Amino acid sequence: MDDALQDAYVKAYVGLPAFAGASTFGTWLYRIVYNTCLDELRRRGRRPVLVSAEPPEEPAAGPDPLAAIEHAADLSRALGGLGPELRAAVLLVDAEGLTYDEAAAVLGIPAGTVASRLNRARALLRPALRGEGGDPR
Repeated sequence: MDDALQDAYVKAYVGLPAFAGASTFGTWLYRIVYNTCLDELRRRGRRPVLVSAEPPEEPAAGPDPLAAIEHAADLSRALGGLGPELRAAVLLVDAEGLTYDEAAAVLGIPAGTVASRLNRARALLRPALRGEGGDPR
């Protein structure tokens, strides 16, 4: 992760003079980071697992912080089981709050494809998060 982030910073810095403003700066930067992460995954020839054994820094507000930590671990495992294309769509729209059009610009695909990938990913995530088990692929 650190290598990919450092590479993305360098690519963004070197590419800054070529930024034409055809999209927002954030979308341009997301695209650089996304491509760099895909390059890193291809280079290493493996799929990342997003499971963390550490609890969040701040316990979630609510009656049962342990349940919140278990839910976060379940979500992380479920996301780790998705392919990179589906996971990227979910993280950009649901976690980062990008619109379908912004996510489409980052991913280099039509907005309808983002919607389709989100629909497929959410359908795969539902059973895993309900505790019905199974691999979300």
